[in-house]
Amino acid sequence: MDVILEGFSKAFQLLASLDREVLGIALLSLKVSGLATLFSLVIGLSVGTLVALTSFPGKKILVSVVNTGMGLPPVVVGLFVSIMLWRNGPLGYLELLYTPTAIVIAQTVIATPIVMGVTIGAMQNLPANLRLQILALGATRVQMVWMLIKEARLPLMAGVMAGFGGVISEVGASIMVGGNVRGYTRVLTTATVMETGRGNFDMAIALSVILLLFCFAVNYILTYIQQRERPR
Repeated sequence: MDVILEGFSKAFQLLASLDREVLGIALLSLKVSGLATLFSLVIGLSVGTLVALTSFPGKKILVSVVNTGMGLPPVVVGLFVSIMLWRNGPLGYLELLYTPTAIVIAQTVIATPIVMGVTIGAMQNLPANLRLQILALGATRVQMVWMLIKEARLPLMAGVMAGFGGVISEVGASIMVGGNVRGYTRVLTTATVMETGRGNFDMAIALSVILLLFCFAVNYILTYIQQRERPR
């Protein structure tokens, strides 16, 4: 119990003193996970909407693959991204392994199926004749898609939060492709694992508290946006 209390105390000390190393780790965590969430939103929302609104052979198989990807183990993603970025790999010439960019790539792979799966479910859950009603009012297909997205914005925003939560909290892929290099690719989750391995439980708890505070702050903002124009 004393270790836990010391951890909370240390967390607030680090935040109050604006410790440069901890702030750097926290900001890098927000940067890579934020970018990964943004990229996954662009890919997942566009492809998910396309899949949901069109009919083609093998659609159920594709949706099943996407739903399976929603539970993709981060270590598996880290393994394949590492192979792709390895010096002898297909993308080794880019020299991205053990860089923040590599972490963004891995986390984008993790978050995209989550956003895409939620998007497909949200769009397919809309009334079947809603598209026809919108088009009958004179809207173009682009306007129709935009109106459907606005109609499904509540579950879509939940998908964004799920995607962000999935990448900000993962550790396996970040260590494998980032290397946990101090001052360069060390993020909150990898730093927590390292401090735990060293037996510095107070520091590990402090980093965990900071991670939880960051997660709460980001999700509070996203929830506020989601609920701001909630249907009554």
